[in-house]
Amino acid sequence: MLNEKFNHYSFILERTARRVKQFAQASFVNEGIDLTVDQWSVIKTLSECGNQTQKELAERCGKDQPTLTRMLDLLDKKEYITRVAHPTDRRCLFVKLTTLGQQRVKTLAPIVTEFRMKAWENLTDEDFEHFSRILKTIYENLDIEKS
Repeated sequence: MLNEKFNHYSFILERTARRVKQFAQASFVNEGIDLTVDQWSVIKTLSECGNQTQKELAERCGKDQPTLTRMLDLLDKKEYITRVAHPTDRRCLFVKLTTLGQQRVKTLAPIVTEFRMKAWENLTDEDFEHFSRILKTIYENLDIEKS
């Protein structure tokens, strides 16, 4: 019986995460934003954290390296990012936000924040604190490196 309850919670979590991403992507399309939610995550991360190696960026964005490489190829075509040689390791590249990419993040950040806030309507600060604590605990319980 207890396992069924936790299976149900996992289902709710997965369903909600999927709905959040679908809502965000639909909002991107409705606003005429030429990015996917995942591409936005990459350029927003670069904006906040500065230049990253592809490996660091993949970890920060929760993407595997082949997926991130495909995303970076598309962002490079849009001229939002560029790859530059690592100063000490020829085997890896730094991913850098271009001036156009920086402008795009600056322009889109308030718009993205506005439609992302839809998910948090009708929740109190206390609700959010509990939610954050619970999600952090679940995330830490599933840390592969600690297993």
